[in-house]
Amino acid sequence: MPAYKAEATLAGAVQSLMMQSFSNWQLLLIADDGADYESVLGALGLADRRIRYLSSGGVGTGASATRNAGLAACETRFAALLDADDRMASDKLDRFNTAFGEHAIVSTAIQVTDAALRPLRQVGAGADRVLTAGQHKWVNLSMDSMIGWDRQKTDARFDPTLPNMNDLDFLMRLYAGSATSLHLGAPLHLYVKQPSSLSNGAGMTERMIAAKTVIRQRLAAGYYPFADPGATAGFDAFLAISLEAERRYPAALQARPGLLFEDHIEPLLKAARPG
Repeated sequence: MPAYKAEATLAGAVQSLMMQSFSNWQLLLIADDGADYESVLGALGLADRRIRYLSSGGVGTGASATRNAGLAACETRFAALLDADDRMASDKLDRFNTAFGEHAIVSTAIQVTDAALRPLRQVGAGADRVLTAGQHKWVNLSMDSMIGWDRQKTDARFDPTLPNMNDLDFLMRLYAGSATSLHLGAPLHLYVKQPSSLSNGAGMTERMIAAKTVIRQRLAAGYYPFADPGATAGFDAFLAISLEAERRYPAALQARPGLLFEDHIEPLLKAARPG
């Protein structure tokens, strides 16, 4: 869990871990701001021996570098990501642990909320299903950090050089070690959209287009050594639509203030869905 100026949201994220039905977890909490988060949580009555407190070694190094510091220190076979302003359903880790018996990568549907935890929509909800790498983004159409993976079967690191879409790049790297994943259709992860992410902030469209273009160029160059032969085509088709959605989003947002990008892109994906 990377933590940068996370005092206002951290307690909810950590409490969601403490409420897990699966109790044999360890949280690597990596400060990227020099804060003493052990004291912060202790003052809130949330001290727990299962939490390890680490540092990114800097201030504001970014989520990718901070996650990499955590992954470098991680000693467990199985790993999952949790941001300091998100939450897990109480049975998420239990269901992940069961799924790891047969699958190297596990994803979950998402309950998207606003900062007050009011539901906005779900993403990827439905039946549990096995997905090939090429199918993944057509189900998980946004937010890619709600995953877990078996580090003995596949592993990766984040790319701090990307301006955005680091989670997608990381996911694609994981698919080098596994052609498929198990998607759990229950919304086992609460993704909290903070106020800054509820609108198309200044320069966001340009940054997203730049990052998605880089990833698409990497695909064309064979940068990702996928285990699934159809992965390149599947990801590329998704990114082509996602780039078009980004270009259209500012006008759509102006016409419908508060429009979620997920609601904006979903009709475009449905119209072009393979098969």
